Parts: sequence; C-alpha cells; structure tokens
Amino acid sequence: MNKIILNTGLWSAIICLSSFIVWIISFVGIAVQSPIFYWTTIEDYIVYVNSNNQLFQYLAKSFMIIFCLAYMVLVIIFSEFVNSDRIILAKIGIVFAIMFALVSSIHYFAQITSVRFALDKNEYAGLAHFLQSNPTSFLSSVNMLGWTLFLALSSLFIYLGLKTTPATKGIRLGLLTATVSCFLGGIGYLSQIDLITFISINLGIGFSFFILTISSIRFINAQKRNLTPIAV
Repeated sequence: MNKIILNTGLWSAIICLSSFIVWIISFVGIAVQSPIFYWTTIEDYIVYVNSNNQLFQYLAKSFMIIFCLAYMVLVIIFSEFVNSDRIILAKIGIVFAIMFALVSSIHYFAQITSVRFALDKNEYAGLAHFLQSNPTSFLSSVNMLGWTLFLALSSLFIYLGLKTTPATKGIRLGLLTATVSCFLGGIGYLSQIDLITFISINLGIGFSFFILTISSIRFINAQKRNLTPIAV
C-alpha cells in the first residue's frame, strides 16, 4: 500500500476526530455560556443573538466544514481497501460523500458568512429562511438532507464494499451505526419528532464517528507498520 495513501487517510481520520472534539467542546461552551434557544420567531432569535456571545456557535460551524471535507477524503482512502468485486459500491459511496460534503459545507459556510453579515448589518428581511436555528428554514432542510440521506448512503455503500476482516471490524461498525443513526435522524426530522432527531444526529452520529475515526487511526497505523522498507 502506498505510504502517501496511508498518511492521507491517517490525517483525515485525525482531523475528523479532532473536529468532533471541538464540536463537543463548543456545544458544552454554548450550554454553559447561554440558555438553550428554542425557535419561536425571528425577533426572539435576534434578541438571543444580541444578548449572548456567538463565539462557540461559529467555532462549531467552522469545524463542521472541516469535518465534512476530511470525511470525504477518508472515504476515498477507504475505497483502497474494498473487495475488488465491490469497487462499484465504493465509488457510489464516494459520490454520496462528495454530495454530503458539498451541501453541508454550503450550509455551514452560509451561517458564518451571509447570515452573520446580515445580523451585523441589521438586515433581517427573509433571514429566517437561512437560519440553522429555524428548523423549518430552507438551509436547515438542505443541511438535514446531507446529514440524514447523503451521509447515510455514503456510509452504507462503503460498509458494503469494505473488506470484512478483524482489522476492519471497528471501521465497519462505525459505518453501520452511522448509517442507522442518519436514517433514524431523517425519519425523526420528516416526522417532526425532535427527540429522535436530536438523539440520532447528535449522539448517534457522534458516537459512530468516534468509533469510526479511532478504528481508522488504529487500522492505518497497523498498515503502516506492515509496510516493507524500501532498500536504498
């Protein structure tokens, strides 16, 4: 196995894991620093934003962009370890990973740029349709499409294509639990059952990617140790 491929996969897994750790820290920071916001009206949201520091909000959203991109690269690395007769499944998984990274990155980038700029300039016309805090906004739906469908399908197809060995057991478990969590989150979102959506998206996917990234780091390090040194 090419050392560049292994190093790229290792750093992608580390960045994915680090991004989730920063997200958890930010989530805790938001909870400690300000009261939990429940969407009612745009006016209430503006009061909330103006009354509470948004540093942790923007930090979490920024690192979710990094996570999306790192996951996309990690999936491409996973495709190097699929069964030869299932390479088409890995390619499909890569396509959905790109779609997930694209739509989710657009969502989070809009939150830390366009939405922030509008709030700073007191331009509120039509802003409710772009707010992540508004569960019925256009961009929230786009983001949920990425997290509940595209990420689920990407995880599923990579899971189906990845070689079944003791070394890949943890990776496959992470991919499978991510798939289930994403689909359950989608069901909760479509049914407007907030508890199911919250548990599946935040806790379920978070737990899945801790398993996935830690297992990936161990797996790739093992592959690196098995590399035969090249004589010079």
